[in-house]
Amino acid sequence: MGEADLNRERLELALEAAGLDLWENNLLTGEVTRKAMKTLSELGYSEREMAVYVHDIFKLFHPDDVMTVKTAVDDHLSGRTPQYRCEFRLRAKSGAWVWYANYGKVMDGHSDSPGKRFIGVTFNIDDRKRKEDELAQINRQLAQQNALLQSYNTALELLAASDSLTGLANRRTLMELGGNECKRAERFSHPLSLLMVDIDLFKSVNDAWGHLVGDHVICAVAEACRTRIRHGLDTAARVGGEEFVIVLPETDHPSARILAESLCQAVAAQKVAANDEGASVTFTVSIGVATVEGGGLSFEQLMNNADKALYKAKQAGRNNVQGFDGAMSGPISAT
Repeated sequence: MGEADLNRERLELALEAAGLDLWENNLLTGEVTRKAMKTLSELGYSEREMAVYVHDIFKLFHPDDVMTVKTAVDDHLSGRTPQYRCEFRLRAKSGAWVWYANYGKVMDGHSDSPGKRFIGVTFNIDDRKRKEDELAQINRQLAQQNALLQSYNTALELLAASDSLTGLANRRTLMELGGNECKRAERFSHPLSLLMVDIDLFKSVNDAWGHLVGDHVICAVAEACRTRIRHGLDTAARVGGEEFVIVLPETDHPSARILAESLCQAVAAQKVAANDEGASVTFTVSIGVATVEGGGLSFEQLMNNADKALYKAKQAGRNNVQGFDGAMSGPISAT
């Protein structure tokens, strides 16, 4: 056995051990001088079928991969890439799509002439691709689960920060936010106002119409508060059964009084259905206003001042606005 035959046997052994299927094309004649028969056999085709497909191999390629392979071949043959590398799917005789990869290179070329032989190997990468697909699927599921968990966390945070009946901020959120606003008002010497809002004679509404109607009244007042605040700046909160607080940063006392008067009038004009027979209930609120100009008060002190003003409003006949400075407006008749 000559040295050339020994080298050929050594090559065949190395290719077999590595799971590689050697192929070769003559670029001058277009002849397939070594066919990827091992790959076709692995896909389940008979020798007769191999003879057909080896000359028209693109019939076995997945339609989505044909252009990818042709582009990769053209890029290498035209010198745009130093090697030919590509991954693609081939149709097995069973109809299944199996992943393979090609690695090849133009050989026998010189600086003054193009290569004559296009030589490469084909090898099965189906197991790796399926594991990659499984991992990608797992990652997608994890991403979806993380997104779902994040949405749950956001919802839980919102629930923890909100009053369950009205959707306004709850007392805990109010105290935290109010403390921060007091610090900010003091730091920048800006005014901070607070409205303390209480539904007048609310117990009589519950006694006369029941707690469900009472809840509807609370929600109606909450909505009136919500629609009159500046989104992203002011905060409306429910702090008790029928009591609300509105925090107004960057708002002086006269401006806060104007808002309070508007809210008082709007609530007095509302009606809530009381039963299926068409009866409705009207209601009013009393409002206390307190302002800190440039700091100097804690949020608890500011709330206490607004509560004192609210007490004045109750004493003045309800359905009116009172400020902590002692100025007062007359009662507003309900319509």
